Amino acid sequence: MNTNKSYNTIKFEMQEKFGVVTINRPTKLNALNEELLGELKELLVDLHTDSEYKLMGLIVTGEGDKAFIAGADIQEMSDMTPSDAYRLGQLGQQVSMLFESLQVPVIAAVNGFALGGGCEMAMCCDFIYATENAIFGQPEVKLGLIPGFGGTQRLAKLVGRNNAKELIYTGRNIKADEALRMGLVVRTFPSKEAMMAEALKTLKHISGNSPFAVSIAKKVMNEGIDLTIAEGLQLEKRQFSGIFSSEDMKEGTRAFLEKRAPSFKGK
Repeated sequence: MNTNKSYNTIKFEMQEKFGVVTINRPTKLNALNEELLGELKELLVDLHTDSEYKLMGLIVTGEGDKAFIAGADIQEMSDMTPSDAYRLGQLGQQVSMLFESLQVPVIAAVNGFALGGGCEMAMCCDFIYATENAIFGQPEVKLGLIPGFGGTQRLAKLVGRNNAKELIYTGRNIKADEALRMGLVVRTFPSKEAMMAEALKTLKHISGNSPFAVSIAKKVMNEGIDLTIAEGLQLEKRQFSGIFSSEDMKEGTRAFLEKRAPSFKGK
């Protein structure tokens, strides 16, 4: 993968073993348009398929202090036909699934507005950190629309069905402290700088564990959320037993017994 590749609407850089994706349309409050979603998809496909790329984690944030992603680009959407909207929704959902299915941890670092498609992109990450000035919401009904990039599905799973319905039906925005109480956000920070530093620190901490075990835990949790508890336990049992054949399991248990730090290989 060429990490020096340039994009028009996003930026990607490596900080040690960790990637940082920055949504980069600050004059439009980082609003999602078709070009931006296309570039995100291209980048994420590369991250999924490049076997030589040693990514250990990913942070997603927005350029500037005003917005993570203020929503979809309404000007672009205003003249769309139903077939145009179908293609846009499909693209947005593909991007959300590519974020969600990355084998490494993905942290949304939300600064400012995360509305509509912005809230949806944050929710497809493993968890959300936010600055104290962050604003979340799914205001689509105010425009005669509904969420189209996964909001009707993911929000209920994160904050509960009734909270999700109240937020989507009213279209109201919530501040970071309310999002934290609801469980949408896991931690808040006084500044973007503090948030980004802690997100990187968290990824470094996670990378000290078995990358293979973390990836399997992520897979089981993502797949299990739509299963009954009995089905989920069967899935967990299969993956739990299967991991006993991994090099990381053998190294981790051996290192514990030998009272030394493990040297994980991620396999």
